[in-house]
Amino acid sequence: MAKQIRPGLRTVDLRTARPIEKKADPELLTPEHRAWRELVLQRAAYRCEWIEDGRRCTKSAPQHRLIADHIKERKDGGAALDPINGQCLCVQHNTLKGIQARAERMKVSF
Repeated sequence: MAKQIRPGLRTVDLRTARPIEKKADPELLTPEHRAWRELVLQRAAYRCEWIEDGRRCTKSAPQHRLIADHIKERKDGGAALDPINGQCLCVQHNTLKGIQARAERMKVSF
């Protein structure tokens, strides 16, 4: 009688795996940052400032969640509390901008 070989890879039950809990950067929880955020959102009249094809995004509060975004990311040396380094973005455009910034950061120059 021939022996049956079992697969080398085991299946993993992902239903029991929990994602890593997301924690806010402590710097973003300070009263100074909250004041900066409010100033950036007020200046934009609580409307996304993303411009595409010459048109400004129409998403605004309270229907949409808005992010006070650092134009030059803090990781790239952007001023954390300078209002000039702030813009109001909807979640979709904030995510897109973050992806573009990470891609630019990962470019290798020779």
